[in-house]
Amino acid sequence: MSKGRAEAAAGAPGILLRYLQEQNRPYSAQDVFGNLQREHGLGKAAVVKALEQLAQQGKIKEKMYGKQKIYFADQDQFATVSDADLQGLDAKIVALTAKVQSLQQSCRHMEAELKELTSALTTPEMQKEIQELKKECAAYRERLKNIKAASNHVTPEEKEQVYRERQKYCKEWRKRKRMVSITATRETAAQQHGPARRCSHLKRGGFVSCQATELSDAILEGYPKSKKQFFVSGSPSCPCSPGCSPRRAHSLVSLPQEEVGIETDEDYNVKLPDP
Repeated sequence: MSKGRAEAAAGAPGILLRYLQEQNRPYSAQDVFGNLQREHGLGKAAVVKALEQLAQQGKIKEKMYGKQKIYFADQDQFATVSDADLQGLDAKIVALTAKVQSLQQSCRHMEAELKELTSALTTPEMQKEIQELKKECAAYRERLKNIKAASNHVTPEEKEQVYRERQKYCKEWRKRKRMVSITATRETAAQQHGPARRCSHLKRGGFVSCQATELSDAILEGYPKSKKQFFVSGSPSCPCSPGCSPRRAHSLVSLPQEEVGIETDEDYNVKLPDP
């Protein structure tokens, strides 16, 4: 045993007696060892020996609970407490408990306030933000002044007229895009199956042959090859003929666009605006 451990073991009875009198509650040898080991460096054997020694001397009381021994201070050395004193202690405990709860609530409020202040802008940051907002407001005032000073204001009627024309042109855009797609597909099928079925193909979908012919002629303007070569060179199977697999119109129009200069919306990433 080291010198420090020996000195601690020699003074163990006094330490344990003072501890049990101060706490005035029952403890097992394991509880006492766990509570005083770090502070006084007592070993478990020294604690058990000192407790048994104090019990034999009558300075503390020992009681068996099953297989475990419980040690506590001799109650005869304490003054008798009356019922009035007990009631006073209970009232004091209630008051202290209420005070603790109040302090805990106050701490929570202060923690919340501290968190809010920590996340808020500092004074220099706030001053910088104010200056930026002032500059922004000045720019808006100048812009508003220029708008008011202008003489070419758009009236509500003119604005409504512009919106109506926009809707009209967008509608026409969709219509003509659909017409070109369907016409090219049906013209392809008609060229593959001969003039006898050309009319029936072009009339499907609500388009008469003259409209389809005008559109196809406009597409083929300046094309150096024949119309049949144009459609057959890049055309898939006819979706209207028996035995062929149906496909969507936009996938059927795989025409040689580079040769005739056809440009689509997709080539320039152009999309129809929302209605």
